[in-house]
Amino acid sequence: MARQQRITIDLAVKILRQAMTATRATDVEPEPVRLALRCLMPHCPERWPLLQFWEGWLGTHEIGRAQSMTAAFNGIIRQLRRSGSWCDSSD
Repeated sequence: MARQQRITIDLAVKILRQAMTATRATDVEPEPVRLALRCLMPHCPERWPLLQFWEGWLGTHEIGRAQSMTAAFNGIIRQLRRSGSWCDSSD
């Protein structure tokens, strides 16, 4: 994998982590989250974790939002590992 691609994936994962730790969706602008998810699309064969992350991020119920985003984030990382786009040393 090219260095630039690794940097892009690492940055996208960092953006999603920041969005996950934000108290409310309004604490983070939607554009970086949306762009991060789009950058990860080619590396995630299944789309469900990407969609679930976005829907969870938009959620208004704090606990449901956190649970949905955490499960989706774990699914994204699992798929990135499977596709060879992410290794444990980056995590």
